[in-house]
Amino acid sequence: MQDKSSLDIIDHNRQAWDRQASQHCAWSQPVTPDVIADARTGKWLARLTPGDLPKGWLPDIRGKRVLCLASAGGQQAPILAAAGAEVTVFDISEGQLAQDRLVAEREGLSLTVVQGDMRDLSVFADDAFDIVFHPISNLYVPDIQPVWRECHRVLKTGGRLLASFFNPVVFVGDRDPGYAEKGLIRPVYPLPFVEAEHLAADVVQAKVDRGEALVFGHSLAAQIDGQLRAGFVLAGFHEDWQPSPRFLIDGFVPTFIATCAIKSDLGL
Repeated sequence: MQDKSSLDIIDHNRQAWDRQASQHCAWSQPVTPDVIADARTGKWLARLTPGDLPKGWLPDIRGKRVLCLASAGGQQAPILAAAGAEVTVFDISEGQLAQDRLVAEREGLSLTVVQGDMRDLSVFADDAFDIVFHPISNLYVPDIQPVWRECHRVLKTGGRLLASFFNPVVFVGDRDPGYAEKGLIRPVYPLPFVEAEHLAADVVQAKVDRGEALVFGHSLAAQIDGQLRAGFVLAGFHEDWQPSPRFLIDGFVPTFIATCAIKSDLGL
């Protein structure tokens, strides 16, 4: 059994997503030509959560410089590119990025693909983008403040960060299925949640052996106040329901959260 303290979780998660891409998981299935054709005519949807984006969050993107952050997989980035945006997709998984390359080549799209860690966007200049589109992914890194700081730096003043994440309530409950079968939610894990530390060693090892990503459950303070401390102004807040509940709590609380934040010119 591998010593948990010696596990490089970021590299493990990179390999886990490469594996998921090779297995064509739900987030690694390239969009079809019909979807791209519709996007070219103005009929398109980009998703931060399972449902539609709130009205006005993503206005006319034609000619806008968009960074799809940690959101490769051949889905969101090609749609936005087909809709007329100048898109860069940045992700740690080469397997996921390969899906974006596949769609771009198949459809003749101009799409920039860059591999890297979401906490370090130093490959990009200050004020490089109009929009950062960051669907649920920061649960794969232990500290998200660097993510918010880098998003703020690479956005131009007035640019917007569209981000989504899980309500941290999903991380605190006992995973024993016996409780769910009885309709019980037993809080047992404190926040911030670190799967590699809070779960039993054999459970963690089983996930590692299966090649599954290991996650971190960040508090709402880290998620929302973290954006404010980075210099953003919160312009929108949205909750959405889990369409395929994994935990009992999913049936009682909308466990997806999305935010629309603006890079302020107030110098906060």
